Amino acid sequence: MPDQMGSSEDLLVVMSTVADRARDLVAGLDEPRLGYRHAPALPTVREAVTSLCQAGIAVDGLLRHAYLEPEQREIPLSETLRSTPEAEVSPPAAELLEAFARVRRRTIDLLRGMSPGDWRRTFVDSRDGELTLFQVCERITRQEIGRLGMLRNLVSLVPVV
Repeated sequence: MPDQMGSSEDLLVVMSTVADRARDLVAGLDEPRLGYRHAPALPTVREAVTSLCQAGIAVDGLLRHAYLEPEQREIPLSETLRSTPEAEVSPPAAELLEAFARVRRRTIDLLRGMSPGDWRRTFVDSRDGELTLFQVCERITRQEIGRLGMLRNLVSLVPVV
């Protein structure tokens, strides 16, 4: 894995497209196809969307909270990224994706206004130790890119009706 994804602006561009990319991947899938499970060990497309959106909303909340409380140094990034979705109470995929897109837009607006010093601000994660804000966002983005890849693969397994 490369050390860094590029500049903070490059990172923000990628972060800002995650919700739209997920929406594009599932566009045109009806509820039965969103619920299709190709194998017992694989999630459904709906479960993958739920996981992506819930984790995305959670980490965006974590970023905003960390920004608004400058004395906050410890953040549960690893735990938040690993959290499992509450699929049983999940709203429809379109609503989840819209909520995620709305929250992500606000987060990107906040991050775009940060100075170079803000990007170097450090946080402590229980698993990864000390990370700069840039590294936190980079870790979030890598996780989301992986989830998008899984979603793409799951969509490719859905039977065409």
